[in-house]
Amino acid sequence: MFEVAELGHTIEKSVYKEKSAQLRAALLTIQAQLKKYPFPVIIIISGVDGGGKGEVINRLNAWLDVHYMRTIALGEPTDEERERPKFWRFWRTLPSKGTIGIYVGSWYSDPIAQRVQQKIDAHALQTELIQINQLEQLLTDDGALIIKCWLHLKKEAQLKRLKELAKNPASKWRVTDKDRQHLGMYDAFINVAEQILTETSKAYAPWLIVEGSDIRYSSLTVGQHVLERLQQHMQQYDAAHAAHNGNDSPLESQIEQYNLLDALDLSLNLDKSSYKKELEKYQGKLNELTRHALAAKRSSILVFEGWDAAGKGGAIRRLTEAMDARHYQVIPSAAPTDEERAHHYLWRFWRHIPRAGQITIYDRSWYGRVLVERVEGFAKAGEWQRAYSEIVNFEEAMLNHGIVILKFWLHIDRDEQMRRFKSREQIAYKQFKITEEDYRNREKWDNYQKAVNEMIARTSTCKSPWLLVEANDKNYARIKIIKAYCERLEKMLDEIH
Repeated sequence: MFEVAELGHTIEKSVYKEKSAQLRAALLTIQAQLKKYPFPVIIIISGVDGGGKGEVINRLNAWLDVHYMRTIALGEPTDEERERPKFWRFWRTLPSKGTIGIYVGSWYSDPIAQRVQQKIDAHALQTELIQINQLEQLLTDDGALIIKCWLHLKKEAQLKRLKELAKNPASKWRVTDKDRQHLGMYDAFINVAEQILTETSKAYAPWLIVEGSDIRYSSLTVGQHVLERLQQHMQQYDAAHAAHNGNDSPLESQIEQYNLLDALDLSLNLDKSSYKKELEKYQGKLNELTRHALAAKRSSILVFEGWDAAGKGGAIRRLTEAMDARHYQVIPSAAPTDEERAHHYLWRFWRHIPRAGQITIYDRSWYGRVLVERVEGFAKAGEWQRAYSEIVNFEEAMLNHGIVILKFWLHIDRDEQMRRFKSREQIAYKQFKITEEDYRNREKWDNYQKAVNEMIARTSTCKSPWLLVEANDKNYARIKIIKAYCERLEKMLDEIH
């Protein structure tokens, strides 16, 4: 069972007043320092009903500078949230680097409630915990500090606390029918909570269990824990930063991959007449299928990657010409903004996950971490090396929610790329597409090709494979892409009927 230090410990009001003033000053000082550090702080306050979660959060809000923190209160998912993968609403609310986010209701709330109410079985709970551990490791690998505090009460103490709150006219509003219902499920709740705390208390994100019968004691304990974890995390960051001295030696992959791209037949083509017939056929089919997918509330994510001038934009336009503009969005991914750089690299892509039946098309995507960021040195070696598994888990979350994912790599050879560069320079409305950087990137063609091959090998899964598109001939490439999407939608719709 729970091991809670100093069970039943209480603190006198005068002592609390003195210690809380000291703690507040220390927290404000370290919070001011935090603004200079490139990591966010995520504080999760959870526990037994009546254990003082709300009071502790209120104290933290009073002690900290509200300009650099926010409290995220999440209850039952909204319709908009239910139409997306379950972690979507948490990703949208994650604090930026240098700030603090306190969660009232976290990714633990639903699995606990679902299991206690026997809406999910032990296997489903285990799957949930694996996904939670993956999420927390992903965030902490990126530098985030996760502080998790569980406020515990024995059953007798919980009953006493609820009676006291109900008796007082000023606080009786805090006791709801749901609280009384939960009291009757106390034993089941504790059994589930114990399993969850045991299996999710990791070195990178441990749980602190605090006895919650005395609010002054629990507030000081949690506040002191937050202070100490912040101090420790900053010291570790400073030590690591000093050791690297701002340099990250390149770490090339030791995996030797078969060159998948060289195996493509780039001579494949489609004459103009055949192209027009095929385009009309498949655009008509796509229009019908996307309307059926909308009615079935099944959304799609299309990812377009490829060489500069490979024809991604043209292929996307041929898709969207066949779709209702109210039900798709195209997200062009350029260099991240300041706001995006202040979050995990996946944050900006999570924000655009489509609602049920909608379509999101990414013109370049999260694969930039293992392509341009890897080759150009924008990501440290450790960052892009661990990104393969992070991306697979990210896409698995989409697939588990029923989202259709298609990933296209548009491949052209170097001669065709140069021909298209020169052609763009001669056309007024295409000149903006060509820059000196495009020519400079050609010098790293071999490095990019190596990165592409490893990306394909390490992120192709049975449910989310890469489709390699021979794109020297734009007509052929466009039809292959539209046809592939139609076939995937047909398969999905057949599976649900």
